Amino acid sequence: MDRDRLAQALLATFLEELEGHVASLNRELLALERETAPARAAEYVASLLRTLHSVKGAARAASATLVETACHRMEEVLERVRDEGAGTPDVYELCFTTVDALDDAGRRLAAKQDLAGSPLEALLPQLERVAARPMRPAAAARVAPAMPAEEPAPPPEPPSSVAPGAETLPVRVSAQKLDALLARSGELRVATLRLEGRTDALESVREALAQAREAVRGTVGEAALRRAETELARVARELAADRRALGGVATGLDDEVRRARTLSFLEGCEGLERATRDVARSLGRAARLEIQGGALELDRSLLQALREPLLHLVRNAVAHGLEAPEQRRAAGKPEEGRVLLTARLRGSRVQVTVDDDGRGLDLDALRERARARGLDVPEDDAETARLAFLPGLSTATEVTRVAGRGVGLDVVRTQVEALRGTVEVTTRPGHGTGFVLDVPLTLSTLRVLLVSSGGQTLALASESVARLVRVAPGEVREVEGRPTWASGDALVPLASLADVLGLPSGPPRARRGAVVLAAGTARAALVVDEVLSEQEALVRSLGPRVRRARHVSAVAVLPDGRMSLLLNPLSLVRAAGGRPSTALFPAPAAQRARRRVLLADDSPTTRALEQNILEGAGYEVVACVDGAEAWERLQAGGADALVLDVEMPRMDGFSLTEAVRASPRFSRLPVVLVTARGKPEDKARGLQAGASAYLVKSAFDPTSLLETLRRLL
Repeated sequence: MDRDRLAQALLATFLEELEGHVASLNRELLALERETAPARAAEYVASLLRTLHSVKGAARAASATLVETACHRMEEVLERVRDEGAGTPDVYELCFTTVDALDDAGRRLAAKQDLAGSPLEALLPQLERVAARPMRPAAAARVAPAMPAEEPAPPPEPPSSVAPGAETLPVRVSAQKLDALLARSGELRVATLRLEGRTDALESVREALAQAREAVRGTVGEAALRRAETELARVARELAADRRALGGVATGLDDEVRRARTLSFLEGCEGLERATRDVARSLGRAARLEIQGGALELDRSLLQALREPLLHLVRNAVAHGLEAPEQRRAAGKPEEGRVLLTARLRGSRVQVTVDDDGRGLDLDALRERARARGLDVPEDDAETARLAFLPGLSTATEVTRVAGRGVGLDVVRTQVEALRGTVEVTTRPGHGTGFVLDVPLTLSTLRVLLVSSGGQTLALASESVARLVRVAPGEVREVEGRPTWASGDALVPLASLADVLGLPSGPPRARRGAVVLAAGTARAALVVDEVLSEQEALVRSLGPRVRRARHVSAVAVLPDGRMSLLLNPLSLVRAAGGRPSTALFPAPAAQRARRRVLLADDSPTTRALEQNILEGAGYEVVACVDGAEAWERLQAGGADALVLDVEMPRMDGFSLTEAVRASPRFSRLPVVLVTARGKPEDKARGLQAGASAYLVKSAFDPTSLLETLRRLL
């Protein structure tokens, strides 16, 4: 190998090592800064010196002279820390800045840039000055003397289970090569699945041949067909055996490649502890990041994709969530805030939570910001907390480097949803805030449910399908002008998948098949033309031109080679919840033109308004001052529909609806509740009582009332 190629190879090896050494230096500096026990502090200093000595030697071999010099100067600084007992905050800050500059130097060298004028070069004079002066006068020795950095650590003994001469050294393989190998492994699995279809086709041919033989029984052709049938059966058996063997190899290879691609969750969180420390120091706070479930092995690509959302959440927890030390003391909390990062498996998904013990979300401030932007402000606290994910909505009182622009949580939601995941938030005023990220365990293969809608075959992740149902017209209610399927105690928004996607709708049917999708705590029922099958599929990302296609997250490659769009369940659930009514079922036969509507509301103004609206639309209206009068007038003269307020004297709307449903004569009568009570529990109470539709007065629109009656009648 010539000198230039050797130099390039040495530099490449050095840069690979430098990445791991930078992570180690950050981790050990953080531990040293917090350590109070002299013996443990001495161990951290010794470990830091050994790491710097390794970087210095590798930099010398790679001719990275500036890196070598900087490591030597940082060694001198840490030796003073060791000899004089403790470092000052300024010294630790200088050490962290030097580690950042080493990381920056590695990126510059990888891009073939000169280190002249780099942050690392600018730090050298400061490192020399700090190494030359005492850390503090007459410092008491806190850090015990340690082994010289040049003395190598004793080599670890090999595990007893490893045979003599066996190779135990780790081998570095680039993530790109592992990704390519996993893609090939996935294609092999698809080929195995295709063989299963070929085996079935061959069996069909054999059965057809047997029928042909029966048709020519007793003729000279029977013997020939029998021999062909026997040979075909033999080939089918061998093909089935080969398919099983190939399937075992493909599955084993896939498992091994995935295992090679895994990292521990703790490794995937590298750098978050440093980010916590830096943000806290910049804001004059004390904070510690704790990680639980660090040993959990996860796919490297998943951890890389989660890194940015987790960084946003951790920085947000320190900047927005944790109080200043004096505020924490006044609240009876320890001065040092705590951010807890936890990972756990939930079936085929990974759940990552970020909890802090801070002040919690300021829900009143969120409502105020939402009103200022003209947004609907929910009454429910859980719904209000979700406003924090809206772009540009921040409760920070000032804009800093780390908070106040209202973009962090919007970025988190976007990035997690791109992983076919969800993010939810819970808050406990005065006690903290928690974010739960729920993402699939693997991003490359997926079990999908294939459905037909609008003439297209579409794929839905099976893990997002809560159930399959058949919906009849009598099971559909209207809430605020939107169709809703009543499932036990739950109210599930109902919409046509074709309508949501902008595809041509099929003809209305008496009963419609629907897929109930779950996205976090939200649900929606999507009406489809047909449910086709459930299959294993490879997941391929969309090209840059269609990456932002509405409601589409990826492409599913099916076992037979066909491709189908993989839909985003969270996007569909949101869209279904906000769509107006559409014709999902055949229109009822035409009846008499003038209908009699019984209207009950104790407010004279509201009663007059609704009466004018209904009479203007051609209805005969019987107006009542409360529920008791409405019940009497209904029994005396009947009606085609009831429009009721809820809060009325003598008999409220809920009680009147229950009485109507319990009556054999009026049990099928349409009942529309028009009320100011818009909480979810109120809507659930109304529909459980038997209301056909539920309209909230705060969002009252004459068109919605008339459209609701038109559909019900």
